[in-house]
Amino acid sequence: MAKAIMIQGTTSNAGKSLLAAALCRIFRQDGYSVAPFKSQNMALNSFITADGLEMGRAQVMQAEAAGIEPDVRMNPILLKPQSDTGSQVIVNGEVWGCMGAAEYYEKKRELIPHIRRAYDELAAQYDIIVLEGAGSPAEINLKENDIVNMGMAKLAGAPVLLCGDIDRGGVFAALVGTLMLLDDDERALVKGTIINKFRGDREILRPGLEMLEKITHTPVLGVVPYLRVDIDDEDSLSDRFSRTSAPAPVEVAVIRLPRISNATDFNVLDYQPGLSVRYVTTVAQLGNPDLVILPGTKNTMEDLLWLRQCGLEAAIQKHAAHGGAVFGICGGYQMLGEELCDPDGVEHGGSMAGMGLLPVRTIFETHKARTRAAGKVGQVKGPLDSLSGARFEGYEIHMGRTERRAGCAPLNLVEQVGGEAADLLDGAWSGSVYGSYMHGFFDSEEVAGALVRSLCRAKGLDCDPAATVDLASYKQTQYDLLARAVRESLEMDRIYGILERGV
Repeated sequence: MAKAIMIQGTTSNAGKSLLAAALCRIFRQDGYSVAPFKSQNMALNSFITADGLEMGRAQVMQAEAAGIEPDVRMNPILLKPQSDTGSQVIVNGEVWGCMGAAEYYEKKRELIPHIRRAYDELAAQYDIIVLEGAGSPAEINLKENDIVNMGMAKLAGAPVLLCGDIDRGGVFAALVGTLMLLDDDERALVKGTIINKFRGDREILRPGLEMLEKITHTPVLGVVPYLRVDIDDEDSLSDRFSRTSAPAPVEVAVIRLPRISNATDFNVLDYQPGLSVRYVTTVAQLGNPDLVILPGTKNTMEDLLWLRQCGLEAAIQKHAAHGGAVFGICGGYQMLGEELCDPDGVEHGGSMAGMGLLPVRTIFETHKARTRAAGKVGQVKGPLDSLSGARFEGYEIHMGRTERRAGCAPLNLVEQVGGEAADLLDGAWSGSVYGSYMHGFFDSEEVAGALVRSLCRAKGLDCDPAATVDLASYKQTQYDLLARAVRESLEMDRIYGILERGV
């Protein structure tokens, strides 16, 4: 069985995901086979595995750092919020149901056998499992049925490293307070603390570190600096949404929908030379971009109502009427159509007029489409005509099916589904408006390069196609930078000792 170690945090956004990814990379560099594990993740950013199952993207990122294929066993429970009090519950990659918070709290102990089975199977396959907690282990109202923090550490027999975020202030109080709120047996699992996101001279911290160790009787295993690595994790998305891109000749505006999902679809555009990417929520912010992107959403109909009410729908329609490029992914593609029908109340219920920019109609169904796909863009015209023939790989996660009206041209020719040969059509295009169900569509180097060429040519700009970024290679470089910085900041010899001794 694998040896285990777990990263927990004093709060959400303490850096657990990145520290877990760093350990995955370090252990892999040191010659071990390693896998990440998070028993329960809550996120709207998900991924479809090679066998068509859905999991959280944070564990996908950690699997990439570990150099292995993402596996749904790394995240057996995924909660996808649908409202402030309810979520769609994904178990072992498939929909288990939609529940309010109270109902899920009552039922979640039923999920322990699923968690145990997933963990044990991974532990039999790898040398080391790096576990990640969620939020804080000191949520005293949730401890009784905990399956993701100390409850999971006990289940796996995993020693815990507790990290705190010094950048937001109060890190010593957070670490001490968290340990004080743990039961004796839980506190015994914590074998070290980590100060994360530090800016400045570590020597200034030394008196505080010594006092922290004296109060908690727990060693401080390192001070990790505020890292400027470009790696996707759930908490990094909020930073990306508010980030201001440097001015560039070509502007891309992504509509930041209230229920935006899979926003990582557009991260690759940040790396393309000559492009700047902005996330916008108002008509004033929209301005006059070269491309407007409507992203995926957990609730297409509700977010379309929001677009309508805030004036962005009319602004996008005006942009398209003047020949401006518009691209919709998944829920964004559904919005661009003529009609949305929800006879079974899957989302909003009833019918609603779409934006009328594509001659398609969407009918929501209780079945959830989950599949990996690959193919090429068909012959398209308009401002993004350079996309024609570009090859892509992606995945679908959506409720409902979209029908093209007679004479409406598809966007993509799908040649593989789940690794098997296929002959299917995806998406639609009309004039300057394009739509597809394919998440990860822009990650393809061919697609990203063609997009840049099209947008630059439309503005009369020269474009160097060789300058486009290979996303896969870029990610691997970032994982190496992350591992190096964390290795230099943590006492890895002591961490290996903790790993060897266990609990």
